[in-house]
Amino acid sequence: MNNNNNTSETLEFKLPKMGESITEGSILNWMIHEGDSFQEGDILVEVGTDKVDNEVPAPCSGRLIEIRFEAKEIVKIGEVIAILESSPPAPLQRKGEQKATAQTPLQKSGKRKVSPHGGDGRGESSPPAPLQRKGEQKTKAQTQTTNAEWKPVTRGNHFYSPLVEKIARDYHISYEELARIPASGADDRLKKSDIYKYLEDGRPAQFAQPVPESSSGFQIPDLQFDKGKGKLVEMDRMRQMIADHMVFSKHTSPHVTAYVEADMTKLVNWRNENKTKFQEETGEKLTYTPLFIQAVTKAIQDFPMINSSLDGNNIIVKEDINIGMATALPSGNLIVPVVKNSDQKDLKTLAKEVNALVAKARDNKLTSDDTRGSTFTISNVGTFGSLMGTPIINQPEAAILATGIIKKRAEVIEYEDGDQIEIRQMMYLSLSFDHRIVDGYLAGSFLRRIADYLEYS
Repeated sequence: MNNNNNTSETLEFKLPKMGESITEGSILNWMIHEGDSFQEGDILVEVGTDKVDNEVPAPCSGRLIEIRFEAKEIVKIGEVIAILESSPPAPLQRKGEQKATAQTPLQKSGKRKVSPHGGDGRGESSPPAPLQRKGEQKTKAQTQTTNAEWKPVTRGNHFYSPLVEKIARDYHISYEELARIPASGADDRLKKSDIYKYLEDGRPAQFAQPVPESSSGFQIPDLQFDKGKGKLVEMDRMRQMIADHMVFSKHTSPHVTAYVEADMTKLVNWRNENKTKFQEETGEKLTYTPLFIQAVTKAIQDFPMINSSLDGNNIIVKEDINIGMATALPSGNLIVPVVKNSDQKDLKTLAKEVNALVAKARDNKLTSDDTRGSTFTISNVGTFGSLMGTPIINQPEAAILATGIIKKRAEVIEYEDGDQIEIRQMMYLSLSFDHRIVDGYLAGSFLRRIADYLEYS
């Protein structure tokens, strides 16, 4: 037998490609510790890209020698994240010999592998703690920074490097919050290490207010709220990201919401008359979502400034029209899969794509590409029975539409020979918009145009 077959080999374990438009990922958890052995196909690490978590399996059996990136660190695709030592192939089994069942280190210790969302299949929701680099030891004082001890600062110099701004976007940190993070760089410049230390401390200044320089005048009281007692439910990673994203959006964009009412009677009647025929001819169910997307797309073509984002002092008017649609996951969290280039698709194609994305969301099979690139978002709050909503903008978009429940009401209809009271199918539409780049005239005209397309299409 050749001795080379029994020799171990050191391998560079690189972050694999996870989608056409994905260029980097964030390390969530290492499932194997340094020095532990593993089998080919075992999950070594969990990597997050936007709202989708990815499990990266071992390319071979072996042992984990070195971890190059810890939890919460951002890594470029193709970068070496660990060093592995591959195991030599198992010797051939002779007749009569009984092969032992291979076990991973976690299985040997009686534990199960943790799922991507923190559970192990038995209802236990505690994910493994992030691994600590060799030689690092945090003191109790370093890890127990409280809001009461934190002294928020207000930075006069608001220049931030592209790297700092990128980290802030990744962690949904607003410029207002950035200005409260103590900086260690020259001329009070904020460094990458400052943000990571701030994140490790639990973002103590996230909702803090600047300390007044003078003791005179009004001061914000330090209110101690009684939060009550009850069952503690730890927020999962997606819920934390949603919370951060919502706070970031409210801090970033001055929100204004406009409302209109649409008479959906013609559209409701048309759908009821054609949905069976539509499904027989196309094989797809005809829900209201593709109809809403079609109307919104036409209105965006009429008012392209709605399809924009703010970049410093510049407004980027998007060339593509990509409609995000807020969709519920089995966990109860919301995610926004995206229908790309909706202006280039007919109703049949839109229905097919919408149904496919909803099915993938229901089965937890959405990929990063499915949730990237939206330029405008629709939230159908009527699905949950809501009459109307005041949605929070999906950054970095300029506006978001909420469609309420379609409800029968008695309405006064004007005719040439007089007014009549009729039973009509009515729906409220609400548009939350970023008042930095969208004014009331544009928002109101755009919203009314959507209602017109729904009423007369």
